[in-house]
Amino acid sequence: MKNRPLAFREPKSWRSIQVVLATVAGLAVFEASLVPEPALGQVLMTQPEALRLAFPEPLNLERKTAFLDEEQLKRAQELAGSEVEVDQSVVTYYLASGDGAAAGVAYFDAHRVRTLPEVLMIVVTPEASIRRIEVLKFSEPPEYVAPEGWLEQFESQELTPHLLLKRSIVNMTGATLTSRAVTQASRRVLALHEVIDPFNQRDD
Repeated sequence: MKNRPLAFREPKSWRSIQVVLATVAGLAVFEASLVPEPALGQVLMTQPEALRLAFPEPLNLERKTAFLDEEQLKRAQELAGSEVEVDQSVVTYYLASGDGAAAGVAYFDAHRVRTLPEVLMIVVTPEASIRRIEVLKFSEPPEYVAPEGWLEQFESQELTPHLLLKRSIVNMTGATLTSRAVTQASRRVLALHEVIDPFNQRDD
């Protein structure tokens, strides 16, 4: 018996065609679901990159850790203000120096903007004012991230009653939550900085 060539059989009805198309579409959707989604949050800068941006060589960097007792933590909360949460009793910071003199200190502050986290590097001068703020990670929609030009208004700010949104800090239109989060982080860091007093710390 001779082998007969396979013949294409048309579906018996349009209903059959719909079933075939639906099956193919279902497989395509299933395969697409196997593709991993991008991770939440956008890393704009790594910690080493941020530190070297703030303190380029030949400045030396030294990582230090402060352990706050209840009295120090209470004092930091009072300095920061009632609207700012201060609950970290262990604070890591990076002290920069050169030619035998302190050049500044960098703190990394992680907090929530709306429901997702943001990480900032806040650099403080030996005179206890803010030198610069850098955004390392921002997990909310990217259109709400604080631009560099807006962050520049924090430069030279000290921990005073004027360091508040709608006072010395201009609100970002359409991004009030980001504006508030950055302003509160700056007050928190300056309050911790005053309590820790890193430039006068002595090694054991």
